[in-house]
Amino acid sequence: MNGRLLLGVDIGGTKCAVILGLSHVGGIEIKDKVSFPTTGVDSTIADIETSIEDVLKRNMLNSRDVSAIGISCGGPLDSTAGIVMSPPNLPGWDNIPIVRILSERFGIPAALHNDANASALAEWTFGAGKGTKNMVFLTFGTGLGAGLIIDGKLYTGTNDNAGELGHIRLNQFGPVGYGKSGSFEGFCSGSGIRQLAQSLVKERFQMGLKVPWCPDGSVDKITAKSVAEAAMGGDPLALEIYRVSSWHLGFGLSIIVDVLNPELIVIGSIYSRNESLMKPIMEEVLAKEALPLANKVCRVLPSALGESIGDYAALSVAANIKV
Repeated sequence: MNGRLLLGVDIGGTKCAVILGLSHVGGIEIKDKVSFPTTGVDSTIADIETSIEDVLKRNMLNSRDVSAIGISCGGPLDSTAGIVMSPPNLPGWDNIPIVRILSERFGIPAALHNDANASALAEWTFGAGKGTKNMVFLTFGTGLGAGLIIDGKLYTGTNDNAGELGHIRLNQFGPVGYGKSGSFEGFCSGSGIRQLAQSLVKERFQMGLKVPWCPDGSVDKITAKSVAEAAMGGDPLALEIYRVSSWHLGFGLSIIVDVLNPELIVIGSIYSRNESLMKPIMEEVLAKEALPLANKVCRVLPSALGESIGDYAALSVAANIKV
């Protein structure tokens, strides 16, 4: 094959994947993928190793054919030491030296980054940010994570805590995210939109009003997706919920633009799926709040890698290993 063969390992709270990719001048091509549930620590690591063996065997390859292994995992972690350090969605993963485990097992150089940083690398290397020098990626999924590309390289900070933009408080009151009410994550995440919707729907119910997209009164069943579907259908309350989230997105982005002066901000997941709902209000607030000269040179785009970003994220970590 022409190009570098790479392995990606995407470790999630409910499922994991091993991905085989071929990196070449034009980008990267996913050649194979195996997914499996996340279980206990030892059993999950064993499943990762078995899946790597299966992928190599199925593609008639051996370890010497692969240039690098990239690992994407939720934090906290130590990317320099290659250690996973007790992520809340991975019980039992306490100081697990996953890089050493896999590199020694297969004799292939390996590296580790948290999923937000890995996704930033993916969009910068293969997606919407290709060719940029200063880029910010926002996950905007269940939570709000971020990865920073500054001066042509990933910036992780002193101890891998750079880019935790979801923790910024945008309002004294509001949905809780990152353990902080009114945070960026509180207003701009699936869980935050759900909280906001539940609160406003309860208000309607207490006033004796009906909410068409919550007909049985089960506010626990509300999701960011169900609110978006109602908003797309023109429901006033759902539109107001997304207006509030979009306003705070624009306000949060103005802080990023003023502090980092990026040329591009890429936003994934919920924003990518609902750009038509969120973009007009977000842009209006951003134009009002950000420094004009900084805002003028910054574009805001949805993720180009879409629902496959987790696969590309792990592969991008491998692609950025210097071998």
